Amino acid sequence: MRGLLHLAAALDLPGVCDGGAYTALAGLAERGGLDFVTLDDSLARPGPDALGVLCRVAPATRRIGLVPTVTTTHTEPFRVQAAVATLDWVSRGRAGWRIDVSATEGEARLFGRGHPASADALWREAGEVADVAARLWDSWEDGAEIRDAATGRFLDGDRVHRVDFTGTAFSVRGPSTVPRPPQGHPVRVVDATDAHAHAVAARHADVALVRAASPAQAAAVRERLREQAGAFGRDPDTLRVLVSLLVDLGEGEYAAEPGGGSPLFERSRELGGGGGPRPTVRGPLYRGGPVDLAELVASWHAEGVTDGFHFVPVEPRRDLERLVNGTVALLQHRGLFRTFYPGGTLREHLGLARPANRYAAPGAPAVAREAS
Repeated sequence: MRGLLHLAAALDLPGVCDGGAYTALAGLAERGGLDFVTLDDSLARPGPDALGVLCRVAPATRRIGLVPTVTTTHTEPFRVQAAVATLDWVSRGRAGWRIDVSATEGEARLFGRGHPASADALWREAGEVADVAARLWDSWEDGAEIRDAATGRFLDGDRVHRVDFTGTAFSVRGPSTVPRPPQGHPVRVVDATDAHAHAVAARHADVALVRAASPAQAAAVRERLREQAGAFGRDPDTLRVLVSLLVDLGEGEYAAEPGGGSPLFERSRELGGGGGPRPTVRGPLYRGGPVDLAELVASWHAEGVTDGFHFVPVEPRRDLERLVNGTVALLQHRGLFRTFYPGGTLREHLGLARPANRYAAPGAPAVAREAS
């Protein structure tokens, strides 16, 4: 029997700098029980900083995971890991980090660099940043903070560890300036659609996003990522693979446009239902109503080609409301998606264990920290 779906949604509001707008959308997604929301970011366009916005959203929400995009290119790895760890503290263990690279010449010029590196080099650096971030998160063991006013001891020095890391384009000396995050490691998310990102997703990601227009395409990428994860010594079941899908629910209850659906879904279309997503320059797009979208999600899940879906609304305010009140409600009614959050952290939502600290003595008890 297959487990419950994992569902997430994007909060992207181009040109909007009002934190209240993002808070309202995140609250709506939380009412639907979604695992997490993402907020895209890029050095190539103007707009608010995604991580800063979600730090604003964090105290206004209670359960939903918050995953900003933070590029590893032209940024300092030490600063990136500290900022993501801070979001985990501010949100009480609900932070994620969508790892991305900056590949355009315009982005390179912003930092006084002539030309961007190749995609292979950029993603190799991204993997190194993901690696050193985890080491820095572990540089403080659980319980390293004593905060004993009577003795004047703030830290147990034996539980704070030095990290010396040299990558191909940077070096870092720890420990971190931020204590170990509540989740141990905030959840790392990678869009693995591009083959250049596959190795980073398979080695370091907790969640891989795949833009797939058909069940066969989704299944092939998922299987390849799981095989790569196993080759890196990981348990493939610790990697969640979600199909990332543009959704346009402006057609209300009209049937979806024809596209690459599954056999089950194409059969439902013959009987009067909708079609599958169709390829566009922005990625696979589903256009139709929330009922047909629920059928598509259910049929792909039944075929075992994905662990869930990451929805990117074409019109966020309209489409997210129809997703939550229509598609998600139908999936909950069919017993395919939860009706409440069983835990408080993003790792718990995803069914992922809190990682052990690599520097702690074998057999040392793990202490889950809560933000004060």
